[in-house]
Amino acid sequence: MTLQSFKKNMSLQKATRQDTKEHNRDLVLKAFFDHESISRAEIARITGLTRATVSTIVSSFLDEGLVENVGRGESIGGKAPILLSLIGDARYLIGVNLKEEQFVGAIVNLRGEIKDEITLSLSQTDGQGAVELIYQILDHLLAQLWTPIIGIGIAAPGLINTTEGVIVNAVNLEWHDLPLASLIRERYHLPVTILNDSQAAAIGEYVYGHEHKRNKNLIVVSVRHGIGAGILIDGKLFQGDGGGAGEIGHVVVQKDGLPCRCGKRGCLETVASSRAVVQRAQKLAPNYPDSILSKAPTKITLERVAAAFHAGDALAQEIVTEAGHYLGASIANLISILNIHNIIITGSMTILGERWLQIIQEASNQAAFTNMALDTKIKLGKLELRSAILGASASMLLNNYSLLFLNTD
Repeated sequence: MTLQSFKKNMSLQKATRQDTKEHNRDLVLKAFFDHESISRAEIARITGLTRATVSTIVSSFLDEGLVENVGRGESIGGKAPILLSLIGDARYLIGVNLKEEQFVGAIVNLRGEIKDEITLSLSQTDGQGAVELIYQILDHLLAQLWTPIIGIGIAAPGLINTTEGVIVNAVNLEWHDLPLASLIRERYHLPVTILNDSQAAAIGEYVYGHEHKRNKNLIVVSVRHGIGAGILIDGKLFQGDGGGAGEIGHVVVQKDGLPCRCGKRGCLETVASSRAVVQRAQKLAPNYPDSILSKAPTKITLERVAAAFHAGDALAQEIVTEAGHYLGASIANLISILNIHNIIITGSMTILGERWLQIIQEASNQAAFTNMALDTKIKLGKLELRSAILGASASMLLNNYSLLFLNTD
């Protein structure tokens, strides 16, 4: 064996040992994230690691200030076990959701608790002005007393190159090939993740929705002014080869339909989004004098449509049913392609409630292969409008806990 081969072999062994060490560390951390409190013995049972290995890793977490002793559990015949818990306020992340009409930023702790929040209106801001608005949000949050802040996650509309942190195209913000992650890193000297807002909502529901077991598959369909889907497979975000997996809002569902802001006509967004529902109600209201919505049609909002829908208003029923049918048929395509059984719907359109969900479910059942549809559950999200902010922050840690460790010696 040459000296060069020997050095290479030793380097590979060192890397392998380090990889194993980090893998074991992450297994133990995951157990803490998944439980309010847990004993060392239970961690060993869950992870398959030896008790000695678990004890060593837990000791390092105690030194890092990540976990704490919280008392003793119930005895099952021997000495009552010592319980430990992740300290939610041991570290903080910043999550920012770049919504259609306003930007929202928040300080989030390790348990998904929002500690501080700021909202700024987008108004008539152009592309550069929108970047400056993000800076205002981050300046405000970083000036508060929450420390240590270990990273910034941003949920943005449009097509995102997550690997490079580049906004490839966000029409409403006038962003094209914007290196947003680099701009923010250079200004604040913190790790930054940029991802699509629908993908962020999926991560938020997956991590903090409390109904989804880890290492399971999940689709979260976000229905707002725009429509998109975030896809998690085996607990990992699936983005496709170009980062755009889940862009169902710009798939044509209506031949020769209304113009879409993407440049095509008849996209799902033009018939099933909140914008589409409001615009259709405004257009049709004058033809329905008995409708609640016929009074002041130009002032119709999604909230007014929802109230009319819940009251059984004929016009609102017609509009919402049509939108639900198109959305359900599009979800049927996701079911047929991916065969994922758990689908969550989030976004402003969830104000329409369970009846709207039922319309979507029925349309999906009719359009999808029967056996696959029957095995699929479609539910409303649990986090309401917080999902994208929580997901943006959680995305920093979803498959990489390294940022949590401040003592790197």
